[in-house]
Amino acid sequence: MEITNPSPGLYNEDLAPAKERRWGAFSIFNVWTSDVHSLWGYYLAASLFLLCGSFTNFLIAIGLSSLVIYALMNLIGYAGEKTGVPYPVLARASFGVWGANLAALVRAVVACFWYGAQTAAASGAVVALLVRNDAMLQFHQGSHMLGHSTLEVICYVLIWALQLLIIQKGMETVRRFQDWAGPAVWVAMLVLAVGLCVKAGGFSFEHGIPAEVLAEKTKDTGVSGQPGSFWALMAVGATWITYFAALYLNFCDFSRYAVNRQAVKKGNLWGLPINLLAFTLVAGITTLAAYKVYGEVLLHPEQISAKFDSWVLALLAALTFAVATLGINVVANFVSAAFDISNTFPHRISFKGGGYIAALIALVLYPFAPWDGGAAKFVNAIGATMGPLLGVILVDFYLVAKGRIDVQGLYQVNGPYRYQGGWNVKALIAAGIGAVFSTILPNFTNLLPAWWGIYGWFFGVAISGVVYYVLAMTSQHAVSAKAA
Repeated sequence: MEITNPSPGLYNEDLAPAKERRWGAFSIFNVWTSDVHSLWGYYLAASLFLLCGSFTNFLIAIGLSSLVIYALMNLIGYAGEKTGVPYPVLARASFGVWGANLAALVRAVVACFWYGAQTAAASGAVVALLVRNDAMLQFHQGSHMLGHSTLEVICYVLIWALQLLIIQKGMETVRRFQDWAGPAVWVAMLVLAVGLCVKAGGFSFEHGIPAEVLAEKTKDTGVSGQPGSFWALMAVGATWITYFAALYLNFCDFSRYAVNRQAVKKGNLWGLPINLLAFTLVAGITTLAAYKVYGEVLLHPEQISAKFDSWVLALLAALTFAVATLGINVVANFVSAAFDISNTFPHRISFKGGGYIAALIALVLYPFAPWDGGAAKFVNAIGATMGPLLGVILVDFYLVAKGRIDVQGLYQVNGPYRYQGGWNVKALIAAGIGAVFSTILPNFTNLLPAWWGIYGWFFGVAISGVVYYVLAMTSQHAVSAKAA
């Protein structure tokens, strides 16, 4: 779709509706292989495996929650495919042409922190490989700068720069990288799992980790009940669903390039419930095999690779972890931050410019490593606010606007989405109320029970969605404007 006479403050070529739609089901599928197959994804899957207490419980909890993820991604994916616009532009329909900047910047802040965290994780895997060499180990232990070892700094900067090379040519480069990296990561993960199982002398679907070890490893998760209990399984499902909170918002950044809705649906089917279940099963098998081989629970993949006797396997593991983590960083963090930041000043900041700003922020944050300390709670608190944003956007698109969006109007300051001076106050009120219950009360007060935080994202989505629907239905003007 060609946009005619757009307002300069709302338009640039990167934010315009997608003109070329070449992403088939395979490319959509590889969005998810790139997003899930990372150090953080593996660590979360292995941790949830311990909470389940058995393979049967694990498959049930992850399988059912993955179906929920699939349904939610289809909802936001269909909106992106229909309109062809990225998340910050789609948000204008709900929050107003200027209010969308607030919704976009919340996502961008989370992306910047996670961009740094994922880059640090990928570089850490490379460091784990290099320090197997005695000279490198001495250099690692004896030379320091910026609060880290000099070797860690060098690896971080190299991984950081590599990501910029991947993204600098735009979204088609992202697609080609995904199409290559996704299958390669799967092959490497299977080799890793099979290698450990052979070394363990075989594999059985019996859990194999003693109950007292499971209790010790999961005691600080905040989950009531023993591993394998009903409430532990509920927490596993809720955590797995919440892990994708950011991409529920900006999956339309990718689905906008899909050739049709069927490509989105088919790519999501293979990439989410099927791929998620398979990947988490491999993570569980690897965790159990590593316990049999080394006699300890190793939840971080680089901990496992550090124990390999073979340099070949260690190199394979390091490359796998690095490539996988680069994939999620490009998909979940760089692309989102690039569009979100560009949306604030579209006539001055392009897609590449927005991404470079996000990458620069991640580089500046590295000496402080906020993702290693108390900032993790801050990031989780900010991340929880994405639940209310999603609640407003989904209710607005499907229940208030009935799936109708004036795409031309998304780029007009004085168009149908001006609301109150460019801000939809009703949406802001609804999101604010949802954020109180998803973020502020559970994270900064003791007014709610400890378990509330596990389900905070769900409360945010539900509360903000209901509040917005009630407020929107009281305004005939808002409904008629959207219908137009």
